[in-house]
Amino acid sequence: MIARARRALVALLLAGPAVRMAGAQRIEELKAPPGFKVEYFAKDVAGARMMAVAPDGAIYVSQPSQGRVLRLVDADHDGVADSRNVVVSGIVLPHGLAFHAGYLYVAATGAVMRVSLDANGVAKGAPDTLARYSGGGGHFSRTVIFGADGAMYVSIGSTCNICVEASDDRAAVLRFDDQGRNRTIFSKGLRNAVGLALHPATRQLWVTQNERDMLAPEYQDLPPEEINILKEGADYGWPYCYGNRIPNPEFHDVERCRGTVPPALELQAHSAPLGITFLHNASNFPREWRGDAVVAYHGSWNRNVPTGAKLVRIKVANGKPVGVEDFVTGWQRADNRRWGRPVDVVVAADGSLLVSDDQAGVIYRVSH
Repeated sequence: MIARARRALVALLLAGPAVRMAGAQRIEELKAPPGFKVEYFAKDVAGARMMAVAPDGAIYVSQPSQGRVLRLVDADHDGVADSRNVVVSGIVLPHGLAFHAGYLYVAATGAVMRVSLDANGVAKGAPDTLARYSGGGGHFSRTVIFGADGAMYVSIGSTCNICVEASDDRAAVLRFDDQGRNRTIFSKGLRNAVGLALHPATRQLWVTQNERDMLAPEYQDLPPEEINILKEGADYGWPYCYGNRIPNPEFHDVERCRGTVPPALELQAHSAPLGITFLHNASNFPREWRGDAVVAYHGSWNRNVPTGAKLVRIKVANGKPVGVEDFVTGWQRADNRRWGRPVDVVVAADGSLLVSDDQAGVIYRVSH
């Protein structure tokens, strides 16, 4: 009973405050540009969040509400997962996943763990805890990635909407060595940087950032969400500033804002950008797409007219984001009800795009 109650609470927190929800999912309602199609890769993946592609092409997906990581395999290469098994379970809010040096790394809410896998892709034993940091809080999901330097980077969201944090590891991206030692604050002022991706050419770390809520008086369209390109030691503004170094009214600290880094790209306010992936390996996509990126918008909770719940294409030029356009839409209906909320995006081994949906509990395959 307690376990079921905890899973229900976690699912509610991950979803955010309620937007009116529609009935059963209808994949035929999804709209993509001509030549693209959206199909189911896997159904019945409750609370599907972040994904990682294993060296053998298997798809690993975290289920924070279930406390586990699932492995999905498309053995006959028909674009549909035909087998699944639990890789590791009993973890408190597992979220971000990454493969490195023969291990699966799992970013849980209070620590990064790693496991070695057997021939079936299942953990050989209990996870080893490598790096600990602040857990829980207003934003309790964690994301992990390995940089071009071989170091491990972990994003830690804020405890609040707008406040000065008591701990320096909140609202930041941390850097560790791959054994979870030698922790430093790589970048700060990032309220909730959920999506992490390494640019294939510049090798810089890009993040999607969920900015503050309830900015008086025009909170519905301010402040913009952000894509940031991280620099070591840089401050990206939160909680003192938003957008292009604009002081938050709670602090009015113009001088402090002058020393912060503005967004590399501003996005629609309250879209809740989460997963991001570059398309350089998306061999199934048109060639002109392969220098760009895709971001999943989880969707707003506090606008009179909801926004988000879609995939967008981030246009990239000379290693910088230069524009955004809708890619896949339709999770939100004309009456503003939603039947799904995309979370993460990864390029599969066959060059197609996989998309997790924690509301519908499915993974989609987008192909051309």
